Amino acid sequence: MKAVTEFPNFVLAKGLTAKAALASEGKTPEEIQTSIGESFKFEAEKVKHFLAAIDVSAQNTKDLRRVLVVSIGENETAPAKAVKVEEHYYVPEFLVMSAPKAADSKDGKGGRGGKGKGKGGPKSSPWGMSPEEKAAKNNKGAAKA
Repeated sequence: MKAVTEFPNFVLAKGLTAKAALASEGKTPEEIQTSIGESFKFEAEKVKHFLAAIDVSAQNTKDLRRVLVVSIGENETAPAKAVKVEEHYYVPEFLVMSAPKAADSKDGKGGRGGKGKGKGGPKSSPWGMSPEEKAAKNNKGAAKA
């Protein structure tokens, strides 16, 4: 398999809207081909590939990334979803979206340092205990002894 050219999705989308606009104006296929070739600055063979790629992209609009234009050797098989136009194959490539991760267990356990969580309590001051808190703590310790 030999890649001839490729067309990204955003160029194909612009080409599809331009082709639809020209067709609604009543232009002939030859006029559409020359107009699109001039507006996208493509030359003879690339315009043919581009128009065929537009037709392939119109069939596969959801999650389309690009359309590859390839030529297949004698002993090779065409890729899946490839569309043959004349002697070339047009292969649409799609975005592969990964499935979102499943939420962690809802029991509240897990994560980093699972056993150490929850010890202590809210701190009243970032600078340590106040003299009143120290006195209260010392009084509790003296009462136990």
